[in-house]
Amino acid sequence: MGDRGRGPVPGTAPDGRGGPHAFVADLAAPRLDDADHHHLARVLRLRDGDPMTVGDGRGAWRPARFRLDPEAGPDADGEVIEVAAAERPVAVGFSLIKGGRPELVVQKLTELGVDRILPLAAERSVVRWDESRAAANLERFRRVAREAAMQSRRVHLSEVVAVGRPADVADGPGLAVAEPGGEPLGGPGTDPVDVVLVGPEGGWTDDELAGRRTVGLGSTVLRAETAAIAAGTLLVALRDGRLSSGS
Repeated sequence: MGDRGRGPVPGTAPDGRGGPHAFVADLAAPRLDDADHHHLARVLRLRDGDPMTVGDGRGAWRPARFRLDPEAGPDADGEVIEVAAAERPVAVGFSLIKGGRPELVVQKLTELGVDRILPLAAERSVVRWDESRAAANLERFRRVAREAAMQSRRVHLSEVVAVGRPADVADGPGLAVAEPGGEPLGGPGTDPVDVVLVGPEGGWTDDELAGRRTVGLGSTVLRAETAAIAAGTLLVALRDGRLSSGS
C-alpha cells in the first residue's frame, strides 16, 4: 500500500497537527462516505486541499488532502503508516442502562483505547431488548464507536460485540467482575486483568458472581456508566504502562 511500491512503514497514530481523521475502505484510493464528507465540509468547514488523515481501522493510516468534491475523495499525501495493535488487548463489559448512557459508555471507552466493548444483559438490568431492537442498538453502538475513534484519532477501531449475558463471557485468569470490596484493580501482587465486567445499578446476583474474581474501582459508590469508564481508564493505563501495578 505504501508509496512508490514500498510497503507500510511503522509509526505512531496521527495527532491533531495533521488535521481531522476519517476512516476509508481503501487507503490506496481513499473515498469518504457521505456522512463523513458532510461533517468535514459543513461542520468542520475544511477547504479544498486542507490536511487530514485517513485510516482503515485496522492499524494503517496515511496523510491526505481534503477535496470538496465528494466524488473525488481525499488526495493521498504521504506514505502509509502501520501502527501495531496492542500486545495485550483489554475489554470492558457493561450492563445495559437506560437513556443515552450506553452510547456515552461506548464513546468514552473508545476514546480511552479499550479494544473490545461488551454490552451485557444482566439479571438485574432494567433495560430489556428484543432481537430486532438489540440489532438496531448494536449498529448504533458501532457507529458511535467509529465516530469516537475518528475524533480521538485512533487507528484501530474498537470491536463492539453483540449483546450477551455475563455468563457468556469466557472465564479466564484475566477476567474480573467489578464489585465493591474486591481487590484493587492493578493492586500490588495481583495477577493482570484484561477484562472487567461492570454490573447494573441493582448489582450482580449471587449466580453471576459465583466463582469469579472481583475487583474494586475505588472507595466510592459509582454510577454504572462511571464504573465502566473507570474500569476502561485503569485497564488501558495499566496495559500501556502509564500506571504501574501497586501505584
